[in-house]
Amino acid sequence: MDVVQFITRIIDRVSAENLVAAGLLFATAFGCALIAYLRTAERYSFAEFFEFALPHEVMTHPSARADLLFYVTRKAIMPFLLIPAGVTFVVAVGYATNRVLGALFGIDQPIFGEPGPVTVVLFTVTMLLAYDLSYYLYHTAQHRYPFLWELHKVHHSAEVMVGITKDRVHPLDELMNRAWDGVIPGICFGIWSLLALNPVELTVFGINVYIMRNILMMDFVRHTHFKISFGRLNAVILCPHWHQLHHSTAPQHYDKNFGLLFSFWDRLFGTLHVPEPNEDFTFGLVDRDVADYQSLSGLYVLPLKKMGRRIARQVRRLRGIPAQPRSGA
Repeated sequence: MDVVQFITRIIDRVSAENLVAAGLLFATAFGCALIAYLRTAERYSFAEFFEFALPHEVMTHPSARADLLFYVTRKAIMPFLLIPAGVTFVVAVGYATNRVLGALFGIDQPIFGEPGPVTVVLFTVTMLLAYDLSYYLYHTAQHRYPFLWELHKVHHSAEVMVGITKDRVHPLDELMNRAWDGVIPGICFGIWSLLALNPVELTVFGINVYIMRNILMMDFVRHTHFKISFGRLNAVILCPHWHQLHHSTAPQHYDKNFGLLFSFWDRLFGTLHVPEPNEDFTFGLVDRDVADYQSLSGLYVLPLKKMGRRIARQVRRLRGIPAQPRSGA
């Protein structure tokens, strides 16, 4: 196979949807960097903008280097881990919901038949809400339960935010998150499958609405230092600056702003904290072993070791065995 054939095969595997989504993601990140720069700079120049968008002290930070190494290795090993796609759990729970409710209420065929435009819109909106609520509840649990927190600490161990920090997620944490995501969205999907035949998601310019959601919530931008706010839309959409507060080490910011796309879950459950305009944050963990998370072994292995220790302590406690002195984390 020559170089041209190799490149052609790669291009053929990249769909137009992915290209458009990647283009929108880049344009969003560039636009946010430009807006943040114009709001803060007194004099404008390309060199200063480049330094603002990619600060030397941030890009050369050990945490940024760990992010890059973790991102590359994670992309390389994920296919070998055979972690099911989130939709697998949604479909499984949806099918079970369909069969159980169908048997209880004697529904053999979808009540409304083929979905029309209104049905498609309603289905899309309810599924978005179901996914977002599911994320909020799991994210809250990650901070409340020590067993889950040991995995989630990988994400919060970033001491600088460089965009790809969004993917600083332990593979086991991702698997558990995907499995949990099957519950609420899965039940919602199962109910809809009893109402409309083969419900499909709304698309915008040919792009799946969930990809549009990822662009809208600016997951890349909110894991940077760009203090982007949506103004009045903050009442509905969680802006990047509000999520950056979630990564703050300040005690008053602990366990705040858990939302993914929508901000009203935090307001509803009392976990919303609105930052001051242009408020700066210090990111990372306050644990004494925070430096251990800036290496691949720290990001992949350390959380598993800590989870094992917690399990061992719990087993000893259940058996009535005295706890052993703690020598480390």
